[in-house]
Amino acid sequence: MLTHTALLTGRLLRALRRMPTFLVIGLVQPVIWLLLFGQLFRSVADLPGFTHGDGGFLQFLTPGVVMMTALFASAWSGTTYLQDIDRGVMDRMLTSPASRGAMVIATMTYQAIQTLIQSLIIVAIALAAGVRFPGSVAGVGVTLLAAVLLALTFSALSDAVALLTRQQATLIAISQFTTLPLMFLSSAVMDLGLAPGWVGVVADYNPMEWAVVAAREAMGAHTDWITVWVHLGLLAAAALVMGLLSTRAFHTYRKQA
Repeated sequence: MLTHTALLTGRLLRALRRMPTFLVIGLVQPVIWLLLFGQLFRSVADLPGFTHGDGGFLQFLTPGVVMMTALFASAWSGTTYLQDIDRGVMDRMLTSPASRGAMVIATMTYQAIQTLIQSLIIVAIALAAGVRFPGSVAGVGVTLLAAVLLALTFSALSDAVALLTRQQATLIAISQFTTLPLMFLSSAVMDLGLAPGWVGVVADYNPMEWAVVAAREAMGAHTDWITVWVHLGLLAAAALVMGLLSTRAFHTYRKQA
């Protein structure tokens, strides 16, 4: 399985190398959030009730932008399966000796690598813009780990939707229906101390919020590592559950093929 996973992941990475446009386009919106909205709303950090204002709004915003990028990119992960289905590649894969588990893991690994690259670029842009993270290298490492776990969770979900529906329109609809509410029902762009109480209640069950909290806490000056590891554990559990769901969806597709 390891050999098949490496080969199938390499196939996806070669496609990314030939067409890096998608990687670059995926960074346009995060850069706008950081450099434009980070400046437009910097005075928000001075409002009463904003509890993360010590490092400025841009420092607060950076972990949220990293997770937004991971969420939006991974929500489109199922497109790879749909392209393979339309081109007949999936059917050829199913008749080959390729490990079925490796086919699922390869797409998740590819998405994790893409998320790592984009997250590092976003953090570098934030540093260039003058943001300083008291959590230093450890904080950045936790942020990358949280982003990868979030990407694994939603790439597996996207893959499952693609395999079960086989429709691009359905995948787009479900992605739009889930990503924006998950983003705004978290502290990605706004301190929940300034939001209605019910938003905080919903955020407690939101994987996006788990990732943001883990990253922001690790990047802060006084890190509560228990909080960090609890939220990383929740993300890991969510990624495992969604990975199993994606595998079951793959078995269902094989039966229907």
